[in-house]
Amino acid sequence: MFESLVRRPARWLEADGAEAAIVLSSRARLARNVANLHYPGKASSEMQARVKDFVRLALGNRGLLQTGTLFDSEPVSDIDRDFLIERHLISPEFMRDRQNRALFIQNDESVSIMINEEDHLRIQAFQSGLEIRSAMEKAEKVDSELGATLDYDYSKDYGFLTSCPTNVGTGLRASVLIHLPGLVLTNEIDGVITQISKVGLAVRGFYGEGTDVLGNLFQISNQTTLGRQEEDIISSLEDVTRQLISHEENARMTLIRDAGDEIKDKIWRAYGILKHARVLSSEEAMNLLSAVRLGVAMGILDMLPMRLVNEIMLLIQPAHLQKLLGEELGASDRDGRRADLVRERLMGR
Repeated sequence: MFESLVRRPARWLEADGAEAAIVLSSRARLARNVANLHYPGKASSEMQARVKDFVRLALGNRGLLQTGTLFDSEPVSDIDRDFLIERHLISPEFMRDRQNRALFIQNDESVSIMINEEDHLRIQAFQSGLEIRSAMEKAEKVDSELGATLDYDYSKDYGFLTSCPTNVGTGLRASVLIHLPGLVLTNEIDGVITQISKVGLAVRGFYGEGTDVLGNLFQISNQTTLGRQEEDIISSLEDVTRQLISHEENARMTLIRDAGDEIKDKIWRAYGILKHARVLSSEEAMNLLSAVRLGVAMGILDMLPMRLVNEIMLLIQPAHLQKLLGEELGASDRDGRRADLVRERLMGR
């Protein structure tokens, strides 16, 4: 499954949005539940199946099935599940129990909908760069379309009701995926994360909650929704992201001013290793690509497009690599084939 997706770049990695040199992508996610039905954590198998049928009918009624595909979770293999996580189309928690879960993916991958995860619906919209409002507009459009058929669980006092209290209200989780190598190299990142946490934002790893930071990529998102308006959530995240961008740009200027030769050497060495290595682990490749991405953003490696670096960062992930090659591989075999892939992509320039 999903072979067609692996052979084209994910839309959110196109590097054509605002501030794309530092912000890879923006995401808006809306949590919704159908009224008068138990939420997935307490629902019986029969009730979960009813939810899936209701959503399938709503998608068909609003013409959304003509713009994308609805996949049942049962046939999805472990590699396909990991592939979808790497693609950011599902959360790591989704499909751990595959029964009565489903996933809708719009043809251009700008929208995905998880059905029967923690809530009945998790509507996600993605944009390249710092484009939170554009992502929100996409998510709201799908939300309105489905809401015209589905009766959402809503309280006039609290707003949209959800499984987790932190999502009650707007049900909105807005996030950006941001590249912060300058702050890491200047040892400022811990202080910045502490300040971000104090203003009600969460800092997570590459794949969200409970995941590790890879290649100096951090996910920044709001933590609560109750008592806050959507505009307030989005404006707050935008403001903090712009401050982060400013801090990162200052850190990069400091690195060039105080250790210019060392930084350029680090970037060129990373590029050289990637072009000639025969074995690369995921972690090493991500760290080297982080340095190369920094070099592209700073104009040191001006022969590489940012879109290509972003694309390679995704394709070297274990499930993407195996699906691209069409075979299951052990870790050591993946390391060799990963190095082959990186060389081929960079030599193709």
